[in-house]
Amino acid sequence: MFDNLKALGALSGLMKNKERLAESARRVRDELASARVVGESGGGLVRAVATGDMRVVSVELAPALGAGLGASETDRAMAGALIAEAVNDAIARAKDRAQEVIRRETEALGLPADLGGLGADLFR
Repeated sequence: MFDNLKALGALSGLMKNKERLAESARRVRDELASARVVGESGGGLVRAVATGDMRVVSVELAPALGAGLGASETDRAMAGALIAEAVNDAIARAKDRAQEVIRRETEALGLPADLGGLGADLFR
């Protein structure tokens, strides 16, 4: 209970300094937009690259997988499943990166990492 009150007090103090809070938000937004994470599936047959703000920027297929595309409906379905799995892995990694960036920034602002439970699992 006291941790929650302490977190709310720190947050209240920070709200008085809106410029510092806005700059912090800009840093988080910029870092996440420029961060790149890679998700994989099929032992590396498919790789998806996403930004820290959860936008998929590329999907790469290994030549071996690409050569088999179009061979049969089953092969295309398997490729689609691998692509979806790689994209989901990349998004999960992007969420983890975002959590880390936000945790670092809240600590730099003098706030507890989870804001006393208020910011826990922000992207889950």
